[in-house]
Amino acid sequence: MTDPSTATVRLGRSGLVLDDREETLLCASLFYFRLPREVWEARLAQVRATGYRAIDVYLPWNFHETAPGVWDFEDRRDVGAFLDLANAAGLAVIARPGPYICSEWDGGALPAWLALEDGLQLRQAEPKFLAQVERWFDQAMPLLAERQWGRGGSVVAVQLENELDFFDTHDRHAYLTALRDMALGHGIDVPLIACAGQGDLIGATGGVDGVVPAFNFYPDDRSPFVEAEVRRYADLVGAKGLPLLVTETNRAHATLRRLMVSGATLLAPYLQASGYDLGYTPSVGNWGDPGGFMTHDYDFGGFLSPVGEARAETADARALAALARTLGPALARATTAAAEGISVNVPTSDSPSLLRLDGGGTLTGVPNLGERPGKAAFATANGEIAVELAPLSCALVTRDLPLERFGLPGTLRFSSADLVDAGPEGLTVASRGASVVVVETADGELVTGEHTPELGERFTMAVTAGTSQWHLVFLHTDDVPAPGGERIVLGGNESEPEAITEAVRIDLETRTGETSRHDLPPASEEVGVYRGRTHYAASVEGVGELLIAGAGDIVDLALDGTALPSFAKFGATVRLPVQGAARLDATVETWGHANFDDSRLPGLAMGSLRGLGRVWAVASSEDVTALWTVAGGEQWAGDPAPVRTLAGWSSTRIGRPVTYRRTLPVDGTSHYALHLDGLQTPCEITVDGISRIVSPNDPWVRLTPGEGRDVAITMAHWPVDSGGAALLRLEPVRDWQVEAQPDHALLALSQKDGNGTAVVLPLELAPGEEAWLDVPVPPGGRSLRFEGAQVRVSAFARGELLGRVWLDDAARPKFTGGDPGRLWIPGSWNTGAVRLLVHGTAGGDRPRLARVTAAASPE
Repeated sequence: MTDPSTATVRLGRSGLVLDDREETLLCASLFYFRLPREVWEARLAQVRATGYRAIDVYLPWNFHETAPGVWDFEDRRDVGAFLDLANAAGLAVIARPGPYICSEWDGGALPAWLALEDGLQLRQAEPKFLAQVERWFDQAMPLLAERQWGRGGSVVAVQLENELDFFDTHDRHAYLTALRDMALGHGIDVPLIACAGQGDLIGATGGVDGVVPAFNFYPDDRSPFVEAEVRRYADLVGAKGLPLLVTETNRAHATLRRLMVSGATLLAPYLQASGYDLGYTPSVGNWGDPGGFMTHDYDFGGFLSPVGEARAETADARALAALARTLGPALARATTAAAEGISVNVPTSDSPSLLRLDGGGTLTGVPNLGERPGKAAFATANGEIAVELAPLSCALVTRDLPLERFGLPGTLRFSSADLVDAGPEGLTVASRGASVVVVETADGELVTGEHTPELGERFTMAVTAGTSQWHLVFLHTDDVPAPGGERIVLGGNESEPEAITEAVRIDLETRTGETSRHDLPPASEEVGVYRGRTHYAASVEGVGELLIAGAGDIVDLALDGTALPSFAKFGATVRLPVQGAARLDATVETWGHANFDDSRLPGLAMGSLRGLGRVWAVASSEDVTALWTVAGGEQWAGDPAPVRTLAGWSSTRIGRPVTYRRTLPVDGTSHYALHLDGLQTPCEITVDGISRIVSPNDPWVRLTPGEGRDVAITMAHWPVDSGGAALLRLEPVRDWQVEAQPDHALLALSQKDGNGTAVVLPLELAPGEEAWLDVPVPPGGRSLRFEGAQVRVSAFARGELLGRVWLDDAARPKFTGGDPGRLWIPGSWNTGAVRLLVHGTAGGDRPRLARVTAAASPE
């Protein structure tokens, strides 16, 4: 823990300098909201054992404000306690309170109800939104302010917003100024930073004084162009006297080495310590085709798995952290340049980087981007030295480093191994393969050591010059100790899974049946369902076809009690034949709100609402493919304008814009929808002078009464069959019965007692049927997996949702982020059973839950 009487933090050319200690800082994401409180301390210790000196921590607004004006900072939401534990573990903290955080978290942490406030504009310098943010900052900032580094705490920097350069904020300067002033008003005096997601410094910071730019780099780990890009940004910020702070990047230490040698003084690989989305908290995002669901298992391959398993990268972390610690200010103050004169026989960087270390010496990064071992040849004054390059690695070669800074005579002329410790007793280097170390003694003699260390071996050779003698020690990379020499066990692996085939079916309802009447189907958020599900019912008697627009996330429909296949189309418009049916029932479950802003589908837009959307009866449909006039610009469409079918103009000028215009046969009193069937690329549609962009993913344009007298469609010319256009006249379906079932209502149901009947799996259900099951679970932390088909499973324990799994259904969207089939019950939450809500889906085999497996997991 830091002595508050002497603690200081400052930002300079050498990075974040803590207590005047200049050192390249390694920082791992570790998110308290993705872990049960009982494992916080252990995970912090695991991170510290890797040699990383810092963690970055988001604070999700909607994790703490669970409903409008309802704040929760207790139990696993006690972020203050987490920050205190980080401080006790010796870890500095970069705090990231948003208001928007992304993080593949529900809505990017922006509360879902914000979108209900008329006129509120998300992430804008707009009074209504800023007033809401101020409410959040009034809760979060005091917690951070009292835990700043100079006040006895761990917070060394506060990040405002997140990757704002991805978002269309109209006045970035005004917005960031408002956030900065709120932070300063709460006494934040550590550095304020703002990260760029795609390299736009001003887009991220607004050019606001007192807000330092940082960068999120996510390159292809095998790209040969990483170094040149990173050096460019190091030079840009260096010209302003600022360090290159990398607040997010990939987790592989081979890539982190490339960034370090290209000038980064803060390296914060995102999600280096993985986590788990307990509760209804994953997001819907644009990592699919184009949409996808984020898994509860939140894992991008960091050095700690979501359940605490240590991975091979932990050893690479210790080695890189030890090198940064050993070189200290020399590395932090170094300047970067392109390396020259290196011959490499495997795929490598297009422009490798070299650091000129402060006080003398260089550090050169030589990546092997291929799958086979290779070699790099360095020319020296005493001949060529070959360096072995393991596959998918980056060697950091030290040259001409004066040793007097370590209390040793002489110069380290060459080392292909990592310099992981140095002092008056000697040098310690580490590698996994053969390494070469050349030392020039004080009397000019060259001492060369070549060795291939074995795991567990400590090979020592003496270096003698005159009357002085010191030792050169070779270690295997996996044997590099944690800081201070302690050896902390980082965790084991999962056990073999145990099959569970017996359960108890509980006689409990899965909903209350208490409904309220609504003229039109409300959004889930309008009836208080910010997370959870909403049930709808209405008469469709006499209707032949429905048009459902804006439904999401998971939609289950039934006509007269017969379940239809589920769909998850992210708000895209759906046509549904209902001829002969009398009643429509719908259950719409929110998987999560969009964490990114993507206009290709309605449900991917930030601030988009959930629920059934709008439901229309199709009164008529008319083909409007023909009779469009053409304005081809440079493509020779003349005056009077030719008349063609939509997209039917022929030209050799591929890709040039063509505008098609016509009056649609609207009656002035009805709602209509224009369907552009077969749309290949986005196009601009102008309706009565107002333009909008229409995506091929949802090629529909809704026309309110009176709209559509003049329609112009501008698209890039491309010689394909457009598929036609249809105009549908619509009538709203009215008189709905709606049952709201927010997450807290589902949690309450999951804890009720009921009569039970023993069953042996597989459990078979009818499509649309739901059942509660109690499944026995062996003691301790367990990874649960489910086998079966045509079912969705929600698992509950200790009054919380463990997560949801969707099995073997053609309607299932793409899942991203981690293992979509794994749910985790922490050992401290395991009372010997989990309760399952199993929902059978239609459209395939008979729904069945075949069995459950439980594998012991470390914590």
